[in-house]
Amino acid sequence: MKRFTICLSLVSFMGLMPVFNSCIHADAFDGVYYSGNGDVEYLELLDVSRRMFAPDPEFQNMSMMYMPSWNGLVEGPTWDAWWIQNSYGTTYCSLPFLQEPFVTFLQNSQDLWFDQMGDGKTVRPFKDFQWIPPDGCLCDAARPGYFIAKQGDGRVDIHDWGMEFTAAGLLMQAELLLISRDQEALSRYLPKLERCADFLETRRDPQNNLFLAGPAGNLLAPSFAGCKNEDGTFGKAYLAGLSITSIAALDRLIELESMMGRTEKVKLYAKRRDLAKQGLPALMTDEGYFVKSIDPGGLRHGVYGAEKHGYFESSPNHDAMCFRVVDDAQAEKIYQKIASIPGLRPHDFIIANCPGLDDMYLDPAGNWLWSFGTWVNGGHWSTCEARMMMGYSRLGKYEDIRRSMKQLLTFARQFRMDNPLVDFGAKVYQPKEPINLCYDSFGPPAAMIRGLFEYLYTAEGLTLIPHIPDAITQIKQKFPIRLGEKRIYLTAIGSGGIREVTINGESWRRFDERSISLPYESIPSNANIHILRGDAAAPVSPNRAAKTALSTANLDENGKTLLKMHQALQSNQLGDSYEAAHCRLGVQCFNVIHERARLALPPLPEASQKAADQSYSDAAQRLYQGFVQLMESYGESQDDRRQRIHQIWKSVAN
Repeated sequence: MKRFTICLSLVSFMGLMPVFNSCIHADAFDGVYYSGNGDVEYLELLDVSRRMFAPDPEFQNMSMMYMPSWNGLVEGPTWDAWWIQNSYGTTYCSLPFLQEPFVTFLQNSQDLWFDQMGDGKTVRPFKDFQWIPPDGCLCDAARPGYFIAKQGDGRVDIHDWGMEFTAAGLLMQAELLLISRDQEALSRYLPKLERCADFLETRRDPQNNLFLAGPAGNLLAPSFAGCKNEDGTFGKAYLAGLSITSIAALDRLIELESMMGRTEKVKLYAKRRDLAKQGLPALMTDEGYFVKSIDPGGLRHGVYGAEKHGYFESSPNHDAMCFRVVDDAQAEKIYQKIASIPGLRPHDFIIANCPGLDDMYLDPAGNWLWSFGTWVNGGHWSTCEARMMMGYSRLGKYEDIRRSMKQLLTFARQFRMDNPLVDFGAKVYQPKEPINLCYDSFGPPAAMIRGLFEYLYTAEGLTLIPHIPDAITQIKQKFPIRLGEKRIYLTAIGSGGIREVTINGESWRRFDERSISLPYESIPSNANIHILRGDAAAPVSPNRAAKTALSTANLDENGKTLLKMHQALQSNQLGDSYEAAHCRLGVQCFNVIHERARLALPPLPEASQKAADQSYSDAAQRLYQGFVQLMESYGESQDDRRQRIHQIWKSVAN
């Protein structure tokens, strides 16, 4: 069986993915990042998902998102900034398994929001506007010296501030800090997160504990027009997504305050969260799903089948499932409603709404961008698909996950990982580009990985909730999950409820049939966790991390310089540093160029093939360029550590 598994992995690696359908009942799989027994197709989809977050010769991957200008990640080659709504699903789902240098890259990108956030005094110009965003207000998108405090497309003149943008940005940064448990970073960012929370609180109506937002104040903006007044203007309405995202953000802020021992702050934000939860029933239908919004006069938008505004709005519903704003019973009701509307997933991806919106402030009949199925009105966004997939995992809807990931691969194999997807999720938004790539598109693979164990971070530590198909009777993750400075490797054996747990061979008692509790102070630095489910046999051999050696062959001068720096950092006891990880990633990117050249991959159209191959070289050179710029900045730093690394660099680069 082992020989068959190796052959299967090679065939798949060569791009012949249709073998999935013929081997779904094969027994064993041994991939780069996952191995196991049972449903080989599902295991291989997981492996491909994780491969997209490291240099890979076959698939577009996260290393291609690097931007030297701010030593961080960028939305895409045609989108030179960092968006909150676009990054939301991908970032949330990938954070548990992101390693350096990507953790630093991501933080640098999010700093574009937090370093320029509103303070009620500073002008943040956009086009002809001289905006002064309120204190705590985040943005649509940012890059150095550029901060769009409102949704930047559509009738910007009537747009509200980035209300749900702020809630989602707060959530992502809080989740990052919960995982890292870095006390210095907590001290630096908590005041900013508190300002975001205070800004959101200004929109809570104390009469009903709902949150008011005006046009484009929602996350998937500008599909929300607020409330249309009798004089034709647009005012504020109670936005369900703002309540749901704010609750999820406050959940995490409360945990951060608890980690820092700030009892009064915990009480303050817990009270605000609980009040917001009290308002949620008003936003629900009798069937248990959420409407999009309610006008101050009581008119509901997003009651499926109603004569007026009778569409289903996806985002507040899948987000309530993803972030556990609702309990399991209501999550199942939401899922059943989604499943009952075929038009919401015509191509296995969730779309923004169905049927088309009848309450936008522009007429969709007069503008292709606003037409149903194209953009924020019924188009597909992978950032949303990621959160939908987390809902699938929570409820054990594994066939939905399978279909979603396989649909993504139809775009990935063509180097067409674009966002949004138009024609209800069937086609790319920029077909005239030779290839497409957006950060959003990594959301579904990230969600497939996170959904497997969910990973609920708290001040105390981490809770695992396995969501593993019963058809998989054994699974190993060959890469670590982060919890502060600790690294967790997971193996699950058997099917059904959790029966036994061991950590590094020692019995672990903090679990029940559905979940495992891992208090930070109680687990070892490297924790090999074995989970026995149902009537599974004794644990197998310890898990081992996936290893990718750095090759010295076929490196150009820039690649050789990065390799020398990596070796020098190791020699100076800095091998575990971010800087060493940056060098290592760069060398891997140079290595993978030549690995790709040796593969007999199915050809792309000529222009696309050239652009796809070039994207590998570009990724490697950008990582080199960014490191050079970083070392130049270290040379001007007063920090002793950075000066030391700069001196090492000078000895290597000269």
